[in-house]
Amino acid sequence: MSEPSLDNIAKRIDKAVVYPLAKRTDLQAIGDGIWLKREDQQDVFSFKIRGAANRISKLSTAEKARGVVCASAGNHAQGVAMAASAANIKSTIFMPVTTPEIKTKAVTGLGGVIRLVGDSYDAAFAAAKRFAVESGGVFIHAFDDLDVIAGQGSVAKEILAQLPNPSAIYIGVGGGGLLSGVGAYLRVHSPDTQIIAVEPEGAATLKTSLEAGEPTSLCNVDGFADGVAVKRMGEATFALARRIAPNSILVSNDEICAAVKTIFEKTRTVVEPAGALALAGLLKHRSRPSGPSVAIVSGANVNFDRIGHMVERAELGAGGEILFSATLPEKPGSFLKFCEALGDHSVSEFNYRYADKSTAHVLVGIKIKTPEQGVLVMDNIRAAGMEVADLSHNRLAKEHLRHMVGGTSSARGCEHIYSFEFPERPGALRDFLTTLGGRWNISLFHYRNHGASSGQVLCGFQTPKNNEDELLANLQITGFIMREETNNPAYQMFLKA
Repeated sequence: MSEPSLDNIAKRIDKAVVYPLAKRTDLQAIGDGIWLKREDQQDVFSFKIRGAANRISKLSTAEKARGVVCASAGNHAQGVAMAASAANIKSTIFMPVTTPEIKTKAVTGLGGVIRLVGDSYDAAFAAAKRFAVESGGVFIHAFDDLDVIAGQGSVAKEILAQLPNPSAIYIGVGGGGLLSGVGAYLRVHSPDTQIIAVEPEGAATLKTSLEAGEPTSLCNVDGFADGVAVKRMGEATFALARRIAPNSILVSNDEICAAVKTIFEKTRTVVEPAGALALAGLLKHRSRPSGPSVAIVSGANVNFDRIGHMVERAELGAGGEILFSATLPEKPGSFLKFCEALGDHSVSEFNYRYADKSTAHVLVGIKIKTPEQGVLVMDNIRAAGMEVADLSHNRLAKEHLRHMVGGTSSARGCEHIYSFEFPERPGALRDFLTTLGGRWNISLFHYRNHGASSGQVLCGFQTPKNNEDELLANLQITGFIMREETNNPAYQMFLKA
């Protein structure tokens, strides 16, 4: 494939056939000079229909009779299936076995014949290429095809019609098809517009390739933003990207989740991680130009069961939560002293299990408004004579430890377990412990904020003096809804000493 010029791509974009299969999507202002190009509004919920529609419109009668073949992790597959069905062409779609069901069902519903192969896009791609050779089908590349690139570039043409001379456009990058099309059109028709390429830290194929001077395969690809989890960008897309020379921003998964939250709050739409990638870069960009900036929301094909994970990580990504560990002396009253050091910050998570007679380790999440607030809280805990460590950026802690704190106690003695409904307000935990007065050693505590008006709490108390009735009387004074769970089989099986 010869290296195309930017002028050539811009002319192809002007001639691209993307309508009526693609929609002219909204350019939505969300404040602070930020605009969202809403490609999630497409019938296939991503911009990929543009490239697929344009590529299939170029097929000859003979090629149409042979059918089309593609490999995709989901969004390109839906675009090809939809465009092929509209043209009465058979489409065979190769997808990884790990593809979310929401995407495979969508492809089938659009008329595509699915073949699930391998655990990655690369495995599906290799199988699709072999099948295309064996069957004679026309292979439609997800990004390394000039007609596909021209179709994706129609996004830029629409943006300039909706908002002439934007200061900057932020583009999420995987294989580089969207960047190549949009970037080429902007360089020709709006040369003063800054072009910013945004990639996940764990899938920076563009940045890696530009630094190496050639398309370079990544050793490992973080699949969190699966829509851009590409191991190697294309030859054509690399050549165009080098001429476009975009600025580059890398973002963390937590920052992507924070952008997902921002899009939801502004549009009431839940987008996929790759769909929020561009906005994540915009929000992170400290030297963003003062004029209007556009972030392309590239897609919204997200499995429902991923939403909870994104919600959990969004506050950390936005700097609205801090996760830390602390070591407390294992004696009555130390838990109350620790909570007093937290001040009025809302507790988003609290994990604790009694381990031995000397110390206790807790994993805590609290809501903050600025990083300085988090530093102050940890300083207060240290001033109270307790050790503390910030785990907000510790991947193991976020992915595993925060869900694994607990186990059976090595202590002997009588333990009583109660569940409570805590009101979701600052200071509720502190008020609860103040009412108890530090008279009983708390041997188990688990709480997680799920966004409801009340939080579910599980708490264990040691009663070495067999004063269970006095404990119950004090618990009732708190006024919280509670149930005794000491005989619950789950506690008996997994938590009881």
